[in-house]
Amino acid sequence: MANFLCISLGLLLLSLHGTPPCSATNDTLTAGAALAVGDRLVSSNGRFTLGFFQPSFVSKSGINITSPGWYVGIWFSNISEFTTVWVANRDNPITELRLNQTQLKLSGDGNLVISSNASIIWSTNIVNKTAATINTTSAILSNDGNLVIGNSSASNVLWQSFDNPSDALLPGAKFGWNKLTNVTRKFISKKNLIDPGLGLYYVELDNTGIVLSRSNPYKMYWSWSSEKSSNQLIDLLNQLININPQTKGRIRMAYVNNDEEEYYQYILLDESYYVYVLLDISGQIEINVWSQDKQSWQQVYAQPADPCTAYATCGPFTICNGIAKPFCNCMESFSQRSPQDWELDNRTAGCSRNTPLDCGNTTSSTDVFHAISRVALPTNNPQNVDNATSQNQCAQACLSYCSCNAYSYVNNRCSIYRGDLLSVNSNDGIDNTSEDVLYLRLAAKDMPSSSKNKRKSIVGVVTAASIICFVLVMLMLFLLILRKKLGLCGAQLHDSQCSGGIVAFRYGDLCHATKNFSEKLGGGGFGSVFKGVLSDSTIIAVKKLDGARQGEKQFRAEVSSIGLIQHINLVKLIGFCCEGDERLLVYEHMVNGSLDVHLFQSKDTVLNWTTRYNLAIGVARGLSYLHHSCNECIIHCDIKPENILLDASFAPKIADFGMAAFVGRNFSRVLTTFRGTIGYLAPEWISGVAVTPKVDVYSFGMVLLEILSGRRNSHKVHNDDDSDQVAFFPVQAISKLHEGDVQSLVDPQLNGDFIPEEAERVCKLACWCIQENEYDRPTMNDVVRVLEGLQELDMPPMPRLLAALIDCSVVAHRDDSS
Repeated sequence: MANFLCISLGLLLLSLHGTPPCSATNDTLTAGAALAVGDRLVSSNGRFTLGFFQPSFVSKSGINITSPGWYVGIWFSNISEFTTVWVANRDNPITELRLNQTQLKLSGDGNLVISSNASIIWSTNIVNKTAATINTTSAILSNDGNLVIGNSSASNVLWQSFDNPSDALLPGAKFGWNKLTNVTRKFISKKNLIDPGLGLYYVELDNTGIVLSRSNPYKMYWSWSSEKSSNQLIDLLNQLININPQTKGRIRMAYVNNDEEEYYQYILLDESYYVYVLLDISGQIEINVWSQDKQSWQQVYAQPADPCTAYATCGPFTICNGIAKPFCNCMESFSQRSPQDWELDNRTAGCSRNTPLDCGNTTSSTDVFHAISRVALPTNNPQNVDNATSQNQCAQACLSYCSCNAYSYVNNRCSIYRGDLLSVNSNDGIDNTSEDVLYLRLAAKDMPSSSKNKRKSIVGVVTAASIICFVLVMLMLFLLILRKKLGLCGAQLHDSQCSGGIVAFRYGDLCHATKNFSEKLGGGGFGSVFKGVLSDSTIIAVKKLDGARQGEKQFRAEVSSIGLIQHINLVKLIGFCCEGDERLLVYEHMVNGSLDVHLFQSKDTVLNWTTRYNLAIGVARGLSYLHHSCNECIIHCDIKPENILLDASFAPKIADFGMAAFVGRNFSRVLTTFRGTIGYLAPEWISGVAVTPKVDVYSFGMVLLEILSGRRNSHKVHNDDDSDQVAFFPVQAISKLHEGDVQSLVDPQLNGDFIPEEAERVCKLACWCIQENEYDRPTMNDVVRVLEGLQELDMPPMPRLLAALIDCSVVAHRDDSS
């Protein structure tokens, strides 16, 4: 009776706390032996424990939610947050726990089995066993967390948990496939925080490459093709790991591809370190490290970077925003279908309507439409309605089907969506740039702010871009009225000396000013720039944006950033035009064009050293102003010579703010879309983590080296054998700097006419700016102080990531040439 009471009390404690209390025991289960509830195996180094457990979770409201089922699994022993890394009976929980009858044991046939009340719950199902092997079989929980079944000499592994993974990958485990048996090690997400059963998302490596997919329905949403260089990927991953101080020097990635198997693996270099890779419930691959200070797991890397990339991770009738917390939310007038599942991180059930639709015909239905702006349209196949030639007809077409839940009208094309609306992702997230509008069908009583209306006519909703244009026009009118009343500046509408105001131009006026856009100054990914002259003889540069969506996005970014600030080293935005689909930006004209022309193309004029040095200081001051002196920190995100313009006296002005990102003063970094130009990108962009103003510092360092050398950092060297090799100047620069030979780095067109101290200062500073670890880079305030001679720098180390990347580039180029 006393034993029964003790066991019952122990089971009660397990169910309340979820984590079985660890007890000292050995790491081996021998043939014929059994592990009962409350018993456990512990690896000899004490890092891992195997035993029975019952998952539980404490909700935000403090309520303990406990799984009704019991499982056998492996978890980390010495950390405060109970974390399983392998589960045996994932889809077969033990629902009736029988004392002394529920066991994990090595059966007579050499299999490891979970049995309860004489029923087999789970088995390893080992084949090709011999009698001699069975008699010497044992199960060992090894120091790396691998449960191994083999004979006593350990020369023959019959089965191991590393070959039968759950949702986690431990150091030393292989992620790959066997070419001889065609067996893959597939990792499958769990259902929710208290149910380790097979979830919807899985990742595997097969003969096509790494594939991330969803099952039921099948949808591949991310992949790394085997045609790409896997060794290059490993080199890059190792460099990214060494960038992060939480992982630097602690783990190392490896890749193996031979006749028998192909796999990826990561090795733990610091035995005191806790790390694991997880395929989480929402379909992302995460690298998690344990923080002793915070006593919690910290995510240091995720792929894909945007959780909304996974197919339908938020379920039907939701909107996914990758930077919001939580990132899933119900659409207007919908509610969570299973609130408890949402709390347990499984949102795939999505949301359901608060009020049923009125499924009458088009003449009697009282249903209305609610516009959801700037979203990716649903992924479920739309039905195109070719005879709907207006938005109103498109809406009526949707109303004619009870199953139609939404419609879109894009480029005069009508699409209606019948059934669940899946993967509707917000433009405010990480990877989505869509400017589309989805018109969601609602019952009339659920229409926001329309309770007094019994019926609403179906009207077109003005897009977010038009609203912004309207607000800007009203702002301009207000400034004009204020100017007339207070005499703030001259009477000319386009007087460039007016402080703080930008002008709303008419499209016809800009056509006239540019002679129908006849004199082109340049162009880029978002449009072309034309020279123009206003009626008061002011020379202007007019950027005519191409593409309704990307052009709109750049238009908003430039007006909201450079349009609201002024600095001597930032190009001045004089005004804009927003008429119909036309988006134009009007700038002051810079007579000497962009810096790249003078550094790399012009043979007539060579920028002398004093001009180059002053250019560097001017650009640094402009960036310092953006980072430290504006109400919100502005990250330019695309610093390069093409975006540095020169006035009549060769003073620099930073231009092109179409990729700019904003960071509130209460935050240190921002998670945003990948942006910028190859050759000037900081490593953070590649790793997919949130970025800081240090990405501009990195790009500025690359520009500094080009100002110093007068050539592109990456350029082809022609060899005698007619093969071209890519040379990477930053690697040469740091080497020459350490050798004390900065003179050989300076543009030979200067013919030695430069100041050696300043050249060394520029080279030193550039090499600090391009360090792979953002914490090693100076701020732009520090950069200005160094260039002004007010602050000294030590000798910088070699940026290892740059050296690795150029090695990969050379190999890739040679492969392409062969």
